[in-house]
Amino acid sequence: MRADTATVASARRAETTAADAHAEAVRTGARARDVADLAPVLLALLMFAGYTAVSVLRFHRMETRSWDLGIFEQAVRGYAHLQAPIVDLKGPGAHVLGDHFSPVTALLAPAYRVFPTPVTLLVAQAALFALAVVPVTRAAGRLLGRGKGAAVGVAFGLSWGVQQAVDFDFHEICFAVPLIAFSLEALLARRWRAALLWAVPLVLVKEDLGANVCVLALVTAWRARRFSRRAVWWALGVAVFGALAALLTFTVLIPAFNGAGGYDYWTKVDGGPSPLAGAGTKVRTLLWLLLPTTGLLALRSPLLLVAAPTLGWRFLSADDHYWSTDWHYSAVLMPVLLLALADAAAGARRSPRLWVRRYADRLPGCAAAAALALTPSLPLGSLTESATWRKPERAVAAERALDRIPDGATVEADVGPISRLTGRCRVLWIGDTRGVVPDYIALDNTSGRLRDPYAYAHDLHPDARYYVHGEGGGYLVLKRRT
Repeated sequence: MRADTATVASARRAETTAADAHAEAVRTGARARDVADLAPVLLALLMFAGYTAVSVLRFHRMETRSWDLGIFEQAVRGYAHLQAPIVDLKGPGAHVLGDHFSPVTALLAPAYRVFPTPVTLLVAQAALFALAVVPVTRAAGRLLGRGKGAAVGVAFGLSWGVQQAVDFDFHEICFAVPLIAFSLEALLARRWRAALLWAVPLVLVKEDLGANVCVLALVTAWRARRFSRRAVWWALGVAVFGALAALLTFTVLIPAFNGAGGYDYWTKVDGGPSPLAGAGTKVRTLLWLLLPTTGLLALRSPLLLVAAPTLGWRFLSADDHYWSTDWHYSAVLMPVLLLALADAAAGARRSPRLWVRRYADRLPGCAAAAALALTPSLPLGSLTESATWRKPERAVAAERALDRIPDGATVEADVGPISRLTGRCRVLWIGDTRGVVPDYIALDNTSGRLRDPYAYAHDLHPDARYYVHGEGGGYLVLKRRT
């Protein structure tokens, strides 16, 4: 009897131990799944930290590359104070919507009102680019598995197109990148309505993106044709909307806000060189887009068509800056390329050719490896250099010189001083004041090209007299004599 009782007790203990082990295994598995589900968010946070560091540190080192940060700060500053977005850098009293149609930047106004600094725009841009990592990683993970999805996310986050955009001050296309990524994620998940709803706001980001909305909607219609006739009709309607929105923006909205009653950028297409001009540069750009990011596999996905409008206007333009891999122009293509890669890799699993299946299986990891290998030569690679984290004495001296300009003054400036002044002064572009005589002229003369500042100021404004009011770090501040 005692032996039977002991046997039963031992069996119960074994059952309890087994149940506890099973419960612990379930909890461990759940925790592992939770961590895996958080991977896209964690990767996005990591990218956000890197993007923010690159752009903000460059700003503090006074290595501004263009006037765009100043232009957008003037526009957002207007929105933040419930005024028209006047951008004097494009000409005294110029309305920003008469230059590019980007009313989406008004969304930054509340943050800028609280933190009135160009750094607010740079941090917002970093956050928007990083946000796009989430849908790209998530969508690729659903198609290819979590490991390969994470690899695609890394390839996107470290892609040269995104890194170049992060390193280029601020631009409105930072809003387009996550919108495109979320739209394509929904499309790949067969959530047709969500795909279209994410795409529609692109018409408020920039005037040319209506064409991308049109193509994205047509791709949605094609994908939905075997699943939902209603979705097809909705997609076709959005395609028409995108085309009409682009036409209306180019021909009516921008001219209505433009002082000359037209669209200033037609000259970059009309009367330009042959489409074959710069063929070498264009082919090189195409190879950079398709090889390191997708290994050419993206050519198997119809999603790649969404990139066609952007590449079309760039390569047809007479401005050779648009043809290359520089600046921010390729950022909107990166989510298209990487999700086209994921889509093509998933489809290649059904290929009858063994080499295609093997190639597609390895490509996500190769794309991530290529992005990592290229990063040391790209902006994020600069974070490993100690000089990146130090503010040079030249920048400190230049800031002191610019600080001598009082708030509210009217200043004529070139690229260097602009972003240090647009938040507190009325800033005009050098040589384009159109009759406005500024209180100050601020110049970056680190190259030493300006040997006689007095003669230069006289050439700009013959009826005014200026003297050197501040100097440091290669910067000059001239003040008008009263």
